[in-house]
Amino acid sequence: MIDYNAYLPILMFLGLGFTLSIAMLIITTWRSRRNSYAQKDSPYECGFDSFDPPQKNARLRFDVQFYLVAILFIIFDLEIAFLFPWAISLKNIQLFGFWSMMFFLAVLTCGFLYEYLKGALEWE
Repeated sequence: MIDYNAYLPILMFLGLGFTLSIAMLIITTWRSRRNSYAQKDSPYECGFDSFDPPQKNARLRFDVQFYLVAILFIIFDLEIAFLFPWAISLKNIQLFGFWSMMFFLAVLTCGFLYEYLKGALEWE
């Protein structure tokens, strides 16, 4: 038998979060100033100029450094996402879980050191 009373705080928390997010969206839309200009309305292209001529879109060279930094951020963000449930369940998984996470962290550290030694983190 499922005890639905245990889910009530979760549903209340989700409802409160949904209500507050909708209220904040409505308030900021209502209270915001709407003065636009050309530079504000132009698209932002990750630090380099946008592709103005349509015939050059696929042929123009650009720096890959932005994407390398983004991939590194995603990798280490996922590492942190794996550390939270591991830390909570460490008492249950005991020594095997500890050493498996140490192996996982060692592999990620080796990848980080490899990218550091190759100069992927140096900004030019």
